[in-house]
Amino acid sequence: MRYVRHLAGVVILAATLSLGLAQPAAASSANVAALQVALKALGLYPVAVDGVKGPFTEKGVRSFQQRHRLLVDGVPGPQTRHALGRRGRPRLGSRVMHRGQRGWDVAGLQFLLQRRGYPPGGIDGGFGDGTHNALLSFQRAAGLTVDGLAGSATLSALRRRSGGPTHAPAGPVRFYRPVPGGIGDRFGAPREGGRRHSGVDFPVAYGTLVEAAGVGTTVFAGWNSGGYGNLVVVQHRLGYTTWYAHLSRITTWAGEQVEGGTRIGYVGSTGHSTGPHLHFEVRLNNVPIDPLPYLLAGTAARAGTTVTTRASCADPAAYATARIDDCQ
Repeated sequence: MRYVRHLAGVVILAATLSLGLAQPAAASSANVAALQVALKALGLYPVAVDGVKGPFTEKGVRSFQQRHRLLVDGVPGPQTRHALGRRGRPRLGSRVMHRGQRGWDVAGLQFLLQRRGYPPGGIDGGFGDGTHNALLSFQRAAGLTVDGLAGSATLSALRRRSGGPTHAPAGPVRFYRPVPGGIGDRFGAPREGGRRHSGVDFPVAYGTLVEAAGVGTTVFAGWNSGGYGNLVVVQHRLGYTTWYAHLSRITTWAGEQVEGGTRIGYVGSTGHSTGPHLHFEVRLNNVPIDPLPYLLAGTAARAGTTVTTRASCADPAAYATARIDDCQ
């Protein structure tokens, strides 16, 4: 793939994944999304493109810098941009985009379309039929000239704040609560600087067992310097991930297959935390959404059941408890 060389204008939102500083979809950037596409093409970004500079983006940049013997700081500065070469060209808005083109700007366009609810079928920097059809649908809905050309008017309309997704579409995904007990701060609670809480907090005692909320694979288990402290991220099907932050101890590992009730760690107060609690997030294509509509009433231990038949995976309430080999 050929992507852009110059990252001029890249918006690096360095603490967007911190618990206290996290900002949902509004913090996303098409330029950061394009950077993630470039890293993914190099095998350095293992999760869905989201346009938010979080732990996976920083780790990918650091790995790229180390590979090219650059200053390893996780920031795509001039030397890093130069090393990216043709993967960083052209910048978004520098040309009118149309079907058949490739580039960093196309990846940014695909991200903007997906964020506005017109999925192009993937964010890969290639302007194919999926991107073309999504663009036509957006132009039609926005009252623009429906020509399949992404110029300044279309980009301006795509960039206008629409509020972003506040919850995911209804679907066959439900999650167990990762710990017992009530909920403290909820999704969207105000934070300093006008930011909003990107998950829900469970104010439970230090050392409380934390269980995976559903079937999936651990894709991150380690320290997050953006404020989450000891963090676990589990990848589920259909683009969902669950995030478990501020853990005192982690007992899972990247690559472990888990299901509802699998022990993944213990409650703590690491990172940017004012006291022991579990910060829990649900993300769809890496965009934080309100977890509450997707949470079952209790934990996996309370349910005390495991689904063992493939047909049962179609039951929304059963998904969180399904065995790993039943829902693939």
